[in-house]
Amino acid sequence: MKASEIKDMTAEELQDKLKALKQELFNLRFQLAINQLDNPMRITAVKRDIARVLTVIREQELESIKNA
Repeated sequence: MKASEIKDMTAEELQDKLKALKQELFNLRFQLAINQLDNPMRITAVKRDIARVLTVIREQELESIKNA
């Protein structure tokens, strides 16, 4: 997922996306533990997507504080 796509989301959409990504990461780690993971690089990609979403959420929080 690209950062530009994430920045266009609303705060509610970001929270939903974050929840979905964390669930996916949990499932990937579970698959890794039982040796059924096909693509181990997907874990890294999901972690990066989580970081991107958290960064945009924080930017929006700071922007709202700045404008208040």
